[in-house]
Amino acid sequence: MITKNGNSDAVSCLKHLAMLGALHENVEMGVVRFGTLIGKSPQTAARRLEQLERAGYIERVRSGGRTAVRITPLGAKRLREEYEDYRAIFTSQGDDEFVLSGVVVRGMGEGQYYTVVDGYRTQFIEKLGIDPYPGTLNIRLDEESMAGRRRMRMLEGIPIEGFTDQNRTFGSGRCYPALMEDIPCAVVEPSRTHYGEDIVEVISPVCLREELGLADGSPARVRILPKDRWEECFKRR
Repeated sequence: MITKNGNSDAVSCLKHLAMLGALHENVEMGVVRFGTLIGKSPQTAARRLEQLERAGYIERVRSGGRTAVRITPLGAKRLREEYEDYRAIFTSQGDDEFVLSGVVVRGMGEGQYYTVVDGYRTQFIEKLGIDPYPGTLNIRLDEESMAGRRRMRMLEGIPIEGFTDQNRTFGSGRCYPALMEDIPCAVVEPSRTHYGEDIVEVISPVCLREELGLADGSPARVRILPKDRWEECFKRR
């Protein structure tokens, strides 16, 4: 089993195999050759191949004393995730907008409370130009948009400071100006949340469900804007 600590080793091994064509065909790969490829002893190479196979990242075919290796769809998916992370790093300051897609889901009701708390609401108005409708629109992202969310997090964003009010501490967060159709909004990334990685929360000066005719299960798209278009977004409020 590949642990979290061994994940980078797995990706490195998969990369070496992919560069030899193992994404598309069986590639002959004994432990000696693989060890030379990754700069490890044959014993370590054998363990790595076994770990990759157990994780479902590769398939090994043995015939006549020879072994061939091919990367599985799961292994290809892991490589693509790594690629998307690096692409996000090197394009995060670019001028292109990008889209997060998913379906509308019902939230836990917390957004309706937090959007009207003065310490947050004041910052939304001052920093975003948005006096938010009470509540957030929650979107469950599709698989392809998970990489987009990681890309979004690498953007500068607009910080929302935490504060203490009546002996209660409210956490910080970051907002990313966006548009849903032609409506200005922002994706809110709180420092603490009860939602999973596939849920994003969107604030807007209007009720997005009513304005866009959305219901639970409706497809939804959020256009994340580059910094040079933030002012354009604010002017639409």
